[in-house]
Order: sequence, then structure tokens, then C-alpha cells
Amino acid sequence: MSTKVKSPKDSFTIMNELVLPNDTNTLNNLMGGRLLHWMDIAAAISAQKHCNRIVVTASVDNVSFKQPIKLGDVITIEAKVTRSFNTSVEVRLDVWAENIPSGSRVKSNEAYYTFVAVDQSGRTIPVPELKPETEEEIELFAGALRRRQLRLILSGKMLPNDAIELKALFFKE
Repeated sequence: MSTKVKSPKDSFTIMNELVLPNDTNTLNNLMGGRLLHWMDIAAAISAQKHCNRIVVTASVDNVSFKQPIKLGDVITIEAKVTRSFNTSVEVRLDVWAENIPSGSRVKSNEAYYTFVAVDQSGRTIPVPELKPETEEEIELFAGALRRRQLRLILSGKMLPNDAIELKALFFKE
């Protein structure tokens, strides 16, 4: 495995999909499950670019649907790694819906997915370090530790008292 330090731009992925009739519900809106499927694919590609390994989805943070996505819209999913840990990476996704004939484009979703890198036997393996470069990347990198602690608390893998980064948001030492 390469121990090369990587930048978020190394994992940047753009995926486009056209919303077809088979992707919609009876209101001609994109089904949420179909969007989550596409988001998982885009995020996995981004994570694999960073890790140069097979990755498996470990968690999906809250995904809120801000705008309905209509039949005929073009979906653009942008994904990039925001932080790497020992054997896992956090990937941020931004989802845009574009109606090409009208020229309208709206942000419909954003989310964080976590992936774990595995070898051919399915055992976890270390991932390359991530070095943020832009102000936005530095901010996302810093926030990733708090998001990770919240995920671990919600999954029962960390006690709230051990979440030092989260506690620092609410309590002065």
C-alpha cells in the first residue's frame, strides 16, 4: 500500500445521471432510494480513488431531501474525501438537480458517507493520509472529527463522555 499523502482533489468525483421514468414514483419525482444508490456509488468511487483499494460502506449520515427531483432532470453528484482516519475515510457529497430545458439548477442534497478500506480477504487496512489545501477543505477536515464522534456515539461504539471534540463545542474547559 502507498503511504503517499493525498489531497481531497485526488478523490474528486463527478457522476451524472438522467432521471428516467423507471427512477420515479407516482408523482414523477425521483425515488429517494434510487438517489441514495447513486450517491453510494459516487462516494465509493471517491473513496477508492483515495485508498487505491476496495472500500465498503460503513455509514451514511442523515440525508435530507431539500428539493424534489423531477422526471427528466439531470443529477450531478460531486464527491470527495474530507478526512482519512486509520482504516476509514469520510466522503462529502453534494447533489445538484438540473432541468436543462429551463436552465434551472438547484442543490437538492448533501451528505457524508464513511467507507472502510479492505484487502482481498475483507480485513481492514490502513488508508493514506489526507492533507486539506483550501479553506473549505480545512474546515471540512476539522469538522470530520466531530462528525465521526457523533457517528460512533449513535452506533454505540463510543460513550458520550469520551467525545472530547463534541464536548468542546458545548462546554468550556
